[in-house]
Amino acid sequence: MSGSGMPRLMLLDTASLYFRAFYGVPDTIRRSDGTPVNAVRGLMDMIARLTTDYQATHLVACWDNDWRPQWRVDLIPSYKSHRVAETVPNGPDIEVVPDPLEAQIPLIRHMLDLAGIAVVGVDEHEADDVVGTYASQAQLPTDVVTGDRDLFQLVDDQRDVRVIYTARGMKNLEVITDVVVVGKYRVLPGQYADFATLRGDASDGLPGVAGIGEKTAASLLGEHGSLDGLLAAAEDPDGGLSAAIRAKLSAAADYLQVAPVVVNVVRDLKVPTLEDAGAELRPVTGENRAELERLATEWNLGGAVARLLEALDKAH
Repeated sequence: MSGSGMPRLMLLDTASLYFRAFYGVPDTIRRSDGTPVNAVRGLMDMIARLTTDYQATHLVACWDNDWRPQWRVDLIPSYKSHRVAETVPNGPDIEVVPDPLEAQIPLIRHMLDLAGIAVVGVDEHEADDVVGTYASQAQLPTDVVTGDRDLFQLVDDQRDVRVIYTARGMKNLEVITDVVVVGKYRVLPGQYADFATLRGDASDGLPGVAGIGEKTAASLLGEHGSLDGLLAAAEDPDGGLSAAIRAKLSAAADYLQVAPVVVNVVRDLKVPTLEDAGAELRPVTGENRAELERLATEWNLGGAVARLLEALDKAH
């Protein structure tokens, strides 16, 4: 954790968190008209706890303007294909989202706006790319909050960029640093995207290289440093690779040519500066505070709004 008063940036993989909130808080929690508000309530509590526990002074809720960008699908058609509910000509595909959660997303945006929390998305890009851009360019120590392993590629002890990993739930948060990535996968964070490319990832529809699993992928990257180094060794008769590995890489040549563009998060999007985005956390005052307190009652949000307001009062 940062010392008291030291600036620290927190980047939320927002959809990852509101999905977790939706499944973690009973959907019997509804406002008077019957609309479920469990994801709204859960996300407000998450933000209150995370900003307090990790002493964030700046916060950006990174948004999926396009959860499955066409340019990634053009390169790997299976990318997230199992999560498509409906394809839309000349527009973003529609993701499988439970109706009770879909109904809450506008409410979530409204609450974030009232609370003065910066929301940033970029057209034709995922929240991961927005996170990647801010984390790569940040001048502040940075915590990335996500349940997505893909963002382990951003971890960088030297620049004080960590991932707060939510996959085991909010009661079992895991702080991912260089040492943790190496301990889990035997690769450095800077090698993680190449590792994921080789191993594949069923949750994202990435096939990987047939016959190369985690251990082999880690071993090959340990020996050759990067996917580029590995492929160069495969082309070199004296590159030290077995005939079996060469054959596997050769069979996956088309995939390996395009996969890094899909797997590596974008780090150079045009995003507003932290100042222009309004990322610095501030107490909510005046009409916005009154409206949040009113909605807390009207929407049956329990103590979540009060906890969020208290966290923002203390954050500055």
